Amino acid sequence: MAETPTEPARSSAAPQPAPPSGAPTGGALERALSAEHAAVYAYGVIGGKTSGALLKRATAGFDAHRARRDQLRTLITRRGGTPAEPGPTYLLPFEVRGPADAVRLALLVEQRVTTAYLELAAGRDPALRQIAALAAQECATRAYGWQPKLGPFPGMDREEAGIDVNVPTPGSESPPADSSGTADPGTADSAGTPGQEAQPESSAPDGQ
Repeated sequence: MAETPTEPARSSAAPQPAPPSGAPTGGALERALSAEHAAVYAYGVIGGKTSGALLKRATAGFDAHRARRDQLRTLITRRGGTPAEPGPTYLLPFEVRGPADAVRLALLVEQRVTTAYLELAAGRDPALRQIAALAAQECATRAYGWQPKLGPFPGMDREEAGIDVNVPTPGSESPPADSSGTADPGTADSAGTPGQEAQPESSAPDGQ
């Protein structure tokens, strides 16, 4: 039976910044939102290829990224912008055939989202910097939870680090059904309309 993530609780750790006059709505803020859209989709795939403790971890990651995604949407709206909607599907960087691939994908996603938040943290808005720093810290903590191993410093050039940090790219064709674990991608409804997130699904009942 599929496990549906609980509705994420609102985070009280980071304050919501008041929009300054003429505050920008694009750039780093939009890129962070795009990274979170991709992360929500990817965690739907991860949840579909895991069970037991890994599924619980995937569900927690899904909820956390969905909460941050919604927070960024609100920030962009408050600043007079229009938040971008997620793509109906995303192309994964490799086939996700089982739990080992799911863990590998989770690590790549957290690295990519961390990089997006570090860019946002370099801005001038103190409140946005605080939000970005906390979000990047959360990503690093989740990555360590998936693989308790210290990697390159977040934001390091990927060639220098020797890793590939690509994550799903919007606008690409749907991943193969037998490899992505996204029989129900969730980012589109039955008519193909974007706006709904992928839900992590267990590949087999585990009694959780």
